[in-house]
Amino acid sequence: MTEARPTFLDGLTASLPIVMGYFPISFSFGVAATRAGFTGIEATALSVIIYAGASQFLALALLSSGAPVLVSAFTLIAMNLRHLLYGPALMREAGEAAETRHAWAWAWGLTDEVFGQALGALARGQRFSEPSMFGLGLGAYAAWISGTIAGAYAGSGALEGWPAVNAGLGFMLPALFLALLLSILNRRQLPVIAVAGAVTVIATLTISATSGILLGMLAGAIAGVLRK
Repeated sequence: MTEARPTFLDGLTASLPIVMGYFPISFSFGVAATRAGFTGIEATALSVIIYAGASQFLALALLSSGAPVLVSAFTLIAMNLRHLLYGPALMREAGEAAETRHAWAWAWGLTDEVFGQALGALARGQRFSEPSMFGLGLGAYAAWISGTIAGAYAGSGALEGWPAVNAGLGFMLPALFLALLLSILNRRQLPVIAVAGAVTVIATLTISATSGILLGMLAGAIAGVLRK
């Protein structure tokens, strides 16, 4: 009996762990944006248009410090070049029979966490389906936008009385991605992850955080190809 393909609702349900991580982080971004002098509409627009997680906090710092728009834009592009590889990597795991008719639409939602969740589902034997990808991506995107709106309109003093919560929000995004990474970790992938992690840490400490991300991604990709 052929296993049914996951539906849109299945994807939406699978997005719940991401939703739980995204909402408080984007809430924190909304608060940070208002503290930096942005209006609620401007803060929301940054999340609607950029939708880049930690990169949005960098964009906030660059724009509020008076950095030229083009410099800010190219910095964000450099930090997020890794997303170009998510679609091909996901389709390779999904197999040649996977649907790609609407990839131009759902691929836009392939954030780090959405990619990790989708890859983990394939590793656990779930079939690939575009409706499921739409549900997964839409759930994450809606959480990010709604969290930003809530944070932006909560006011700049929303978290001042909760220092522990404020500190915890900054740790939730890497913690969420680490949890998704561990869900797909196996012995075959361990050397590749170790190479990528080591290069990322070394490059970050010796050059910059942006260089660390890019070089770590490149090293991981090369290590993965060499192990095939």
